[in-house]
Amino acid sequence: MKLRIPFMSLLMFSLLAACVTINIYFPAAAAEKVADEIIEEIQHQDGVKQKTSPEQNSQQPVAPEDDPFSENRFDIRHSLLSHVFDLIIPAAHAKEADLNADSPEIRKLKNSMRARYGQLQAMYANGSIGILNDGFVTVRNPGNIALAMRNQVKQLVNAENNDRRALYRAIAAANGHPEWEQQIQQTFARRWIAKTQPGWWYNDGSGWKQR
Repeated sequence: MKLRIPFMSLLMFSLLAACVTINIYFPAAAAEKVADEIIEEIQHQDGVKQKTSPEQNSQQPVAPEDDPFSENRFDIRHSLLSHVFDLIIPAAHAKEADLNADSPEIRKLKNSMRARYGQLQAMYANGSIGILNDGFVTVRNPGNIALAMRNQVKQLVNAENNDRRALYRAIAAANGHPEWEQQIQQTFARRWIAKTQPGWWYNDGSGWKQR
């Protein structure tokens, strides 16, 4: 004998469970994509790379035209439940799938880092500075820097690190989740290293390595 649960009871139970169990998780994949886009934008001096918006799949289940009391009633009820959930938790779905990386502060920081990159690039190339596994830059070999230039290089590195720190914080704030700052920093740290160019030095936590 099959146990039959009234449809409305099932619906109410499902809605209650959804309200209790919805959590907003850090969108790791979206954060990595944002990090790659920002790093490439900063490091491309010949023009900002244009973003190509992926095609959005807006297909929605189409309710069958069959009588609701036909043998297809389960499919209809399942479709109705899906629509109800989409109405109740669209914001949660959006936050899990996307990460906002556009605000006046973020744009200002990207422009500042982009303007500085031309100076840092030469020092990356000769090994004077390197990239750390915490998402920041450090003076790696001061011997490669002329004595008269060392203070200027330190100031450049400090300014770059200040902008990076502010960028991680600004992205977290733009998404309404300041607690994401550390995770965003960790994501960028991995991508800064992944985007190093041949000859650059980086420290992945196990010591200095050259790309």
